[in-house]
Amino acid sequence: MKRRFAIGMFLMVAASMAIADTAPAKASLSADEIVRKNLDARGGQQAWRSVQTMTWSGKLGAGGNQRAPLPVPLPGKAQGSLPVKERPQEEAQLPFVMEMARGRKVRLEIQFNGKTAVQVFDGVNGWKFRPFLNRLDVEPYTAEEAKAASVQEDIDGPLSDYAAKGTRVELAGVEKVDGRENYKLKLTFKNGQSKHLWIDGETFLETKIEGNPRRLDGKEHAVEVYYLDYRKVDGLQIPFLLETHVLPVTDPGSKVKEAPVPVEKIAIEKAQVNPKIDLARFAKPQGDSVAASK
Repeated sequence: MKRRFAIGMFLMVAASMAIADTAPAKASLSADEIVRKNLDARGGQQAWRSVQTMTWSGKLGAGGNQRAPLPVPLPGKAQGSLPVKERPQEEAQLPFVMEMARGRKVRLEIQFNGKTAVQVFDGVNGWKFRPFLNRLDVEPYTAEEAKAASVQEDIDGPLSDYAAKGTRVELAGVEKVDGRENYKLKLTFKNGQSKHLWIDGETFLETKIEGNPRRLDGKEHAVEVYYLDYRKVDGLQIPFLLETHVLPVTDPGSKVKEAPVPVEKIAIEKAQVNPKIDLARFAKPQGDSVAASK
């Protein structure tokens, strides 16, 4: 009887130890302390305040045709589907240049089939020029596109001088990201919208952030953007690889498994801090002359 009691006590202790080992670690830092450590890790608050412009150039993946085809159920059968044509496995890598200035000003140029596509946001209004779609007129952003652009982080990120920007930061817990402990912060912006940002518990660099939801196949999908391959540029830590993950929607009532969306990657080959940029480049582009204006 004593032996059974001892074994039972051992199993209870072992189980409690296993639970303690797998449970999320309790946060020992406040949200303000995490933000300060993050800014220090990225190069310092003062250094980021001095950044007025920045450019990135490299390759971005045009992964729109990468998604696996949706299965087509056979009539009257519980399982099986009609054969579907395979889609390309390798995504196109398109050269791009992104110019940024304070006030959420962004100009993105993408080279595709010998043509230059342009997206411009001046901090309030946005325009797009897409000649590869035979759309030779400069089109304004849709209301949804303008709303998404207006809440994107500024050139120094969402945590730099966050209180002055009207943002509230709270600690939402501790979670593992790719096997590493991360602080999960909740950012609530002055317009009332909110998103989560994850900070590595050792390096204190950003690991990922919630992106704008994406609608696919009639469903809203959550989006996460991962920050990888940090490199130092003029004393600032900048991620040279960004990965966009479109998360699947869990539908217990559906018999068809949702096709995963491939990861979309942006690989930065060169980053410049405070390059000289004519602010006129963030004005409305001029259609056919946009490439000549470079």
